[in-house]
Amino acid sequence: MKIKNQTTVTEFILLGLSSDPQMQIFFFLVFLVIYLITLGGNIVIMLVIRADSHLHIPMYFFLFHLSFVDICYSSVIVPNMLMTFLAEHRTISVIGCIAQMFFMILSGATEAFILSAMAYDRYAAICDPLHYMETMSTRICVQLVSGAWAIGFFHALLNTVFALKLHFCGPSQISHFSCELPPLLRLSCTDTLTNQVVLLTSVVIIGSSSFLLTLISYIHIISTILRIRSAEGRHKAFSTCSSHLIVVGLLYLTALLQYTKPRSISSLVLDEVFSIQYSILTPMLNPIIYSLKNKEMKTAIRKMLGKLKFLK
Repeated sequence: MKIKNQTTVTEFILLGLSSDPQMQIFFFLVFLVIYLITLGGNIVIMLVIRADSHLHIPMYFFLFHLSFVDICYSSVIVPNMLMTFLAEHRTISVIGCIAQMFFMILSGATEAFILSAMAYDRYAAICDPLHYMETMSTRICVQLVSGAWAIGFFHALLNTVFALKLHFCGPSQISHFSCELPPLLRLSCTDTLTNQVVLLTSVVIIGSSSFLLTLISYIHIISTILRIRSAEGRHKAFSTCSSHLIVVGLLYLTALLQYTKPRSISSLVLDEVFSIQYSILTPMLNPIIYSLKNKEMKTAIRKMLGKLKFLK
């Protein structure tokens, strides 16, 4: 396709969730509350883990970094989303849009591999408890988190480099509330086959590898739990994993469906529901799930609140 005489688009219009002014105010209030809960919940998790020496173990080291990634993930999307609900002109520059896409992919991929590291941690704790502290040494934990960030960065950089080669000449409206890559590719005037292949390949490789690591860990965990004779022992062992399983299910189910489904079955409503689930609701639900289903975390939060009341 010749593009010499075509107008180059320098900014996109984010159509968001609704064009109705009253619905925009409603959505603004809803997502503002969600964002504040996300920030508050994850910051509390991080502060409690830092403050309580009983939580200075590998499991909570990973939870600390998961909370940090959730804050980053949500902050890349929601503040700009809130501005579009109130702004008359919901525009974002092409470079700004690609930058947002980069940080979304970085945060999402990093979160997936931190969840895999948490699954491996539970495997080491339940299946080989005698060597747990040796297996999950500080050095290993730091390497696992660093590896998660490195893989996330490579995944984001690879897709961003190819996205920067795209030419946009109209239309300039993104039928979405953020700059995710799939809706962005639909607006390109140039051929996007290479981008689609790179995106699908990288998502399948990275998504399946992190999922397989988690799956293999839990196959060993479940088989070990089933061999525990006492019902109380089985319940205690499984309770340490249930929170993680819920979080993994929420993230993988919606994210993989969003990025691997064929364009022919693309649905605007479905795309937005999936995106809201894994990029906005999951970061909010993570601290709630881990707090409500974890006795040590609940105890630590009560202790911290008790200290705050005492200081008053």
